[in-house]
Amino acid sequence: MMVAAARVCLVVDDSRVVRKVARRILEGRGFRVEEAEDGNVALAHCRKAMPDCVLLDWNMPVMNGIDFLKALRVEFGAAGPPVVFCTTESEMSFVASAIEHGAQEYIMKPFDEDILVGKFEQAGLL
Repeated sequence: MMVAAARVCLVVDDSRVVRKVARRILEGRGFRVEEAEDGNVALAHCRKAMPDCVLLDWNMPVMNGIDFLKALRVEFGAAGPPVVFCTTESEMSFVASAIEHGAQEYIMKPFDEDILVGKFEQAGLL
């Protein structure tokens, strides 16, 4: 019997704590989790092995989330992996910019399992 490979979610956040919490929730839902601490590391990861989806922070050093998302879409097109932003930025201009540049969903920090799972369901990832 063939067992389907676990889908991979790349969690991009400069906070080790946030990455750990997201990992626990997503692994509990059957994802394999890869981690990156900034957009530059995340882009390099995508070039090596494209994840099935990305959970993305906005404010990070080196390359922030929106710059990563723009670069991802330029390099891999709109058909690239679904992106769920997860950030403290609550202004509508940030949300609009994220969606405009190809994000599927937007989660506010702090989040819990119900919020994360709900957004992943809305994005068709669960």
